[in-house]
Amino acid sequence: MRMRKKTWAAPFLEAHPELAINDPKNYKGKWKEYLNCQSLHVEIGCGKGDYCTQMSVKEEHSGWIGIERERNVAAVAVKKAVEMESKRLCFIVQDAGQLSEWFEEKEIDVIHLNFSDPWPKSGYKKRRLSHRGFIEQYKQCLAEQGRVIMKTDNSTLFEFSLLEFADCGWKLAEVSVDFRRKEHPEDALTEYEKRFLELGQPIYRAIWQKNG
Repeated sequence: MRMRKKTWAAPFLEAHPELAINDPKNYKGKWKEYLNCQSLHVEIGCGKGDYCTQMSVKEEHSGWIGIERERNVAAVAVKKAVEMESKRLCFIVQDAGQLSEWFEEKEIDVIHLNFSDPWPKSGYKKRRLSHRGFIEQYKQCLAEQGRVIMKTDNSTLFEFSLLEFADCGWKLAEVSVDFRRKEHPEDALTEYEKRFLELGQPIYRAIWQKNG
């Protein structure tokens, strides 16, 4: 369900250019310097920012970039970051299809895909964030031995992703069909994840490692 238009969203984003990056191309190759971090994490489809804002506090030496194309949703994420006074966090409010234009080769250490849109219709497979079209961009932007970490409640998307990364030659480093059966205090809960857990829905998780 699409969020209602928030009249405050656009002016709020414009008022915080240090968090809502207007032209990410200007930071290509300079993200770690801008965020003053040792490792760079990028969450694609960050929604309201629950995950990346919490993780930016948990991991003090990591920099976090949330990518969210819906401006009304992204404004909520930026508002949370302002309230938390996060120092190593910013957002790109654009479509992730331009990822390779914003990041230098091997600049990102970890890419997170949390509860991405499954695009269930067969004709929409190319829109899935685990489609090989995106995977090729991830390969270009990720550091040597860089990782993609995915969490989803959708078994069909999970199965598709396992096969897609395998076909692209990536190493499956970790996999779980019920990630939250054990406590993982090191990993923040997203808004969607809390909702699914309340419904008793298992959380699927996989980590793929780039080979070369």
